[in-house]
Amino acid sequence: MSEHPAATDTLEPQDLLRELEPVVERLLSRHLNHATDWFPHQYVPWGRGRDFEGPLGGEPWDESQSSLPLPVRSALLVGLLTEDNLPSYHHAVAQELGQDGAWGAWLNRWTAEEDRHATAMRAYVHASRCMDPLVLERSRMAQLSRGFTPHHHEDLLANAAYLMVQELGTRVTHRNTGRHSGDPACDQLLSRIAVDENLHMLFYRDLFAAALERWPDQAMCALAEAVTSCRMPGAEMAGFRRLTMHVAVAGIYDQQVHHGEVLQPLLRHLRVWQWPGLSAPGEAARDRIARYVRDLGEAGARFDERRSHLMARQAVSPVLPAS
Repeated sequence: MSEHPAATDTLEPQDLLRELEPVVERLLSRHLNHATDWFPHQYVPWGRGRDFEGPLGGEPWDESQSSLPLPVRSALLVGLLTEDNLPSYHHAVAQELGQDGAWGAWLNRWTAEEDRHATAMRAYVHASRCMDPLVLERSRMAQLSRGFTPHHHEDLLANAAYLMVQELGTRVTHRNTGRHSGDPACDQLLSRIAVDENLHMLFYRDLFAAALERWPDQAMCALAEAVTSCRMPGAEMAGFRRLTMHVAVAGIYDQQVHHGEVLQPLLRHLRVWQWPGLSAPGEAARDRIARYVRDLGEAGARFDERRSHLMARQAVSPVLPAS
């Protein structure tokens, strides 16, 4: 008889939480040992800032004031509005995990670190005048008013798998955005934020690895669901498709990046292709992952071939969605 439940068996959420809590406690301790303090005010080029129009009688914003390329501004907007919606993420995860013990301690720490990212990015945007602050604030209000519910919020294993993918994707996006910016201050800030995102990814990746050890079939099925239906938290923001096309055409984050720098490293680390002893549902889930990764790689190669044509056709439009 197998020591692991069959993939068709039901794993109760409370059983999962209880079984994995020692793992969470260990990973949280590791995270706190590796995380280093940093302060947003030290990364913002305040010397570039000046008053805006309004009660202080400053200078109105104009697009000519920004030297950042359009794809970089698009990536910054998507990233900032994604970080802004943190209250929705915290609420959804807290409903699933609770706020007690190691789970709650990790959730609160993760929330505090992600909130720091939004604080730092917004300060940079305002000081550098890289986008219209009025439209940015209206977009923030619309995004938070709409809220966000994670696609896998009722499945702890799929949610953990989704979060490791999402955190690594965010890390890669921030690093590439900074490198494409041409602004040393932007690059330095986003590189620092990417360090946090990498630590978050390591937490969720190793949490999922522990689940894979305990419940291989159920975890493989959850991984297949998370990988093949993954969508970024900002997917419902206004103008998301246009903004992400700017980002993709510039090569900041596209299908090839997602394939080669996010999915492939994670799947290799988890030894998905070598995992032994799966039942029929687990094998079917692994085959589903393999097909998806293969198709994604092929689609990315086709997109790369069309990139120059897409860049030629790309209409230059405002980076911010209409208010």
